[in-house]
Amino acid sequence: MIKRLWLLFAQVITVLLAVWFIVATLKPSWLTGVQISSLVDNVNLKEASYDGHSISPGSHYEAAKRSMPAVVNIFSSKALAKSLNGKNNAHRNEPWYQFFFGEQGPEDEPSTSLGSGVLVSPEGVILTNHHVVAGADDIDIALSDGRKTKAKVIGSDPDTDIAVLKIDLKQLPPPITLGKIESVHVGDIVLAIGNPFGVGQTVTSGIVSALGRDHLGINTFENFIQTDAAINPGNSGGALVDTRGHLIGINTAIYSQSGGSMGIGFAIPVNLAKQVMESILTNGSVTRGWIGVEPQNLSKELIKSFNLPSTTVGVLLSGVLEGGPADRGGVKPGDILIAVNERSVADVTALLNVIAQLGPGNQANLKILRKGKELNLQVPIGKRPQAAKKQ
Repeated sequence: MIKRLWLLFAQVITVLLAVWFIVATLKPSWLTGVQISSLVDNVNLKEASYDGHSISPGSHYEAAKRSMPAVVNIFSSKALAKSLNGKNNAHRNEPWYQFFFGEQGPEDEPSTSLGSGVLVSPEGVILTNHHVVAGADDIDIALSDGRKTKAKVIGSDPDTDIAVLKIDLKQLPPPITLGKIESVHVGDIVLAIGNPFGVGQTVTSGIVSALGRDHLGINTFENFIQTDAAINPGNSGGALVDTRGHLIGINTAIYSQSGGSMGIGFAIPVNLAKQVMESILTNGSVTRGWIGVEPQNLSKELIKSFNLPSTTVGVLLSGVLEGGPADRGGVKPGDILIAVNERSVADVTALLNVIAQLGPGNQANLKILRKGKELNLQVPIGKRPQAAKKQ
């Protein structure tokens, strides 16, 4: 009898413990005697009435919506040389090398770089930076709709850092609308669109901080739009657009001591990018004027050494290419160039720009100072060599 009672007691205790465990796991509030819903009796929340179509005041959603589909991600790669320091790679056949690295060693791994580009025509023409695709053996384009394809380089211009690519795909996204640089003013709100650090398409906003920035040492021909919209590695070649969604620049470079955005970014203005693109599409390259001189900015020390008035403005021609256009026109080393076709030349950048705009085969009237006397020389304009260091 006692044994049967003990067995019944043990069974009851087991059932109670099981019930307690289930309640403690699923409904712990039952054990405390407090209902969670009773902690707050009445809650009144005010929610916005939203129909899913209204846009927040001041939003740049429409501009981003128009321009983002035309911005592409660019992945370029180039194979590294299979020889190290020009030496024979006999170690590739060694058993230890193949054990650790296989038949393809670490020096065979291609180097890759990230960038962005802008689709500017329904035929698949893409604008980007020269440095994004320079020397690339393989260029992959990722569209905003997720499709990927190969691209070929139609041509590029290192002097302005512009490259033109072409892709062959059907049903491309709508190309971006080119804006007018005349409509861009300091203080205008702008959006930078690209693929920073490879995280994917990103939009940042800022203002136009300055126009016509040059003397930066970035490109040979400089006329940048400066902006504080965040531009980071991977944004190169992407779009700088206005609040209408129109392209006003190609993001190119940043001023940074850390590698990230510090609020100073530079974009090639759309009018210059369009001019270079049209020349590449027509001729395969950009043709600029050239006279074959080594120009040098005229410092106060140089002005004093030449016994010139302190107000003298011009460029010292420290070197003249033998047999070049300037040499044939009578220009001598040590001449000071003060004007080209009646346009004053204040520095080397101004000289580069004015000569480049004169087509090969034309004549230029150079006003120079030689031993304190003014001379006018007729100089034929030649074709600027690729990556020329002399103007």
